[in-house]
Amino acid sequence: MKKFGFKDKIGYMLGDLGNDFFFILASSFLMVFYTKVLGISGGVVGTLFLLARILDAFTDITMGRIVDMAPLHKNGRFRPWILRMCVPVVLTGIFMFIPAAKNLPYWGKLVYIYVSYLIWGSICYTGINIPYGSMASVITDDPVERTALSTFRSIGAAIAGVVVGAGVPLIIYTYDSQGNQLIVGERFLPIAVVFGIFALVCYLLCYYMTQERVVIPTTVRSKQGIKKSLAAMSHNRALWAIIAAAIVLLLSTLLSGTMNVYLFMDYFKSKEAMSVAGFLQTACTLILAPFSGILTKKFGKKEVSGIAVLFASVIFFLLFLLRIQNPWIFCLFLALGNFGSGLFNLMIWAFITDVIDNQEAHTGTRSDGTIYAMYSFARKIGQALAGSLGGYTLTLIGYVSSTENIIQTPAVTQRIYTVSTLVPAICYFLVAIILMFWYPLTRKKIAENQRLISQHRREINANSTPQNP
Repeated sequence: MKKFGFKDKIGYMLGDLGNDFFFILASSFLMVFYTKVLGISGGVVGTLFLLARILDAFTDITMGRIVDMAPLHKNGRFRPWILRMCVPVVLTGIFMFIPAAKNLPYWGKLVYIYVSYLIWGSICYTGINIPYGSMASVITDDPVERTALSTFRSIGAAIAGVVVGAGVPLIIYTYDSQGNQLIVGERFLPIAVVFGIFALVCYLLCYYMTQERVVIPTTVRSKQGIKKSLAAMSHNRALWAIIAAAIVLLLSTLLSGTMNVYLFMDYFKSKEAMSVAGFLQTACTLILAPFSGILTKKFGKKEVSGIAVLFASVIFFLLFLLRIQNPWIFCLFLALGNFGSGLFNLMIWAFITDVIDNQEAHTGTRSDGTIYAMYSFARKIGQALAGSLGGYTLTLIGYVSSTENIIQTPAVTQRIYTVSTLVPAICYFLVAIILMFWYPLTRKKIAENQRLISQHRREINANSTPQNP
């Protein structure tokens, strides 16, 4: 088996690139598609997102247990699932964006959005994302190399963010003769088809370019029932801290992402600025990528990330107080805030591999899939809260959802600005507090966990080796 190298990093990056073509499209524009093209109210859409996350509580954990308990395949425990699920997740992702559904009666539209969204998100996306995320812990067991995997995964997400965030607004929006911004609903389906093709290619490359190198001893792999496994995880302080941080972080990222679409569409009235904002968010992550490993090695993930998100909080508080009218100045401040949040996002996937190691170091058993499923479900809770709160917030502030291009009142657009800036400011501050004072895995603690795991596995191997007579 070849040593860990650049091929693995690129392959793992492409896996998240495939995931995020539809994940970012759905998180940023599915609400717009439902409200603007299908004419469904924001509150109804928010309820759908919330109910989907409740279902995910069962599907995520179930998928985690499946990959933990499944026998070892010749190509590994996690990689085969990428090959099995890549076609279903792409087809169901495309099916979410059918503009012709606007011709259905209202009850038909509700059936359509519930069936298509739940099959894609709670079944197909879960079936590929849980194994993909768990795979990082067995591609390599070196902490520095795992940080590299996390960085490249974030680069994949960043590239998808550039393509989706900067490209989609330029395609789906246009202007009328009075300069008002309009949405062209028929363009959603071709976009989804193109992204589906790209995603399928990325999944296949991820499968063929990565290798699972770390073989977990059978005695270490958890064979406990789901209740005992969850009970053991309940004492893992690092797991609950990173889960809390993930929920708050995604609440900020996705809610502001959803609201920013309306901010640039109705407050700034500039699709060009919306495109630039999407590009800058990703560009900041790419600029920081070469430095994440250096900073992690010198200071530690926990330490660097806490300061970074605190800086992001300060920037968004300034945006809230300044009430900026110029979209380009707003984009400049937004880029500065993204430097703070982007650095944490580059490292976040390495946090969960540290949490998995921490569980093994303290209990002697390992549950990669189940722990990652718990974390994935927490992220979906953040997505659900962001999606549902986004829909409820639009309704609460008086936003009018209609298939007609209605001009929102100044009072409504001011409220959109407030939500888009104040919520991220508060959320990033909470994430900083969690990382600094609750999350326990410092650089020194991670090194100690690696030592305990190595010692335990050496003892297992020694005891399993037949002794000469």
